[in-house]
Amino acid sequence: MNLLSLLLSAYLSSQSLGSLSNNTGVQQSQLKKLLILALPLLIKYMTSNSQSQSGLSSLFGALGQHQSRSTVSDQIESADVEDGNKIIGHILGDDESDVLKSLSSETGLDIGDIANVLGTIAPSLMSGVSAATQTAQTQQQAGVNLSDGLDLGDLLSLFGGAASQPAPQAAPANDGTQLINALLSMM
Repeated sequence: MNLLSLLLSAYLSSQSLGSLSNNTGVQQSQLKKLLILALPLLIKYMTSNSQSQSGLSSLFGALGQHQSRSTVSDQIESADVEDGNKIIGHILGDDESDVLKSLSSETGLDIGDIANVLGTIAPSLMSGVSAATQTAQTQQQAGVNLSDGLDLGDLLSLFGGAASQPAPQAAPANDGTQLINALLSMM
């Protein structure tokens, strides 16, 4: 399973959607639509940022600061939205305003609500990428072929066993495989 599918499964679980809705005031149906659109974009931008040595080093350092192993819903409930907004700013860079406007246009949500949702999920997103990278490193050291993606069984507990529904599939460039491989090169 690829990183994006795992993250989508975790964020689209009823517990995570409930926590996110309670924290942001956005309806679960709207959150679902936003997350399905936003997570691939965030992975795409993180992958793009990791293509330069400075971007990769910055991301690797940020992952070291976000290593919570609580469930996604627990992380959402205790999210530091201010920190999350900084994370989103780093991920999207100069494109942040355009991305928020585009997501607003596609979802019908207010830009402020979108920024709040993204800021709320950002710390748990970083923890998820961190956990996936560590799991991939362990599997790689054990001689496991990672070309088919991450082993779902190794990551389920980190996300509260949340893979209850299949997640939409993304193009390989946006599924997180390139991102994990870039991060593994730093280890």
